[in-house]
Amino acid sequence: MEPKFDHEKLDVYQLELEFIAWVTPLIEEVRRKQAARTAEVIDQLDRASLSALLNTAEGNGKRQRPGRAKFFDDARGSATECAACLDALVAKGACELPRIEAGKELLLRIVSMLSKLVQLFSDPNTFREDGMGYGTEKKRSEDEDEDEDDFKS
Repeated sequence: MEPKFDHEKLDVYQLELEFIAWVTPLIEEVRRKQAARTAEVIDQLDRASLSALLNTAEGNGKRQRPGRAKFFDDARGSATECAACLDALVAKGACELPRIEAGKELLLRIVSMLSKLVQLFSDPNTFREDGMGYGTEKKRSEDEDEDEDDFKS
């Protein structure tokens, strides 16, 4: 069995890798056809797709909840930026809407998953026990009464 980092076990990380594998041929195709008109969009799309992946990995490696939420939120922002870049390519006439639909579907799933991770690690009440220990207040009161009886005799 090959060793795996924790972030590699995340479904969202695997989807981000899938998106990179999907978008790389599109980037090359658009660069060959219309390099001058789309260079900035293509560069941004390439950077944002990597940023989403890297922020997800880094966020999953953080121990403190606010840090994790911040990196997952940054990854979500990069994924939505990728969607906007795909829209810009269509608007600039570099590709047709059907060509980007599969990528947008992947991004929608990625953003949804990252949103849930942000919510999970942003909410201070998630995964916390209430202030009462493992016993009940009633049980503690009975124990205290017994201790007081011991001192009365």
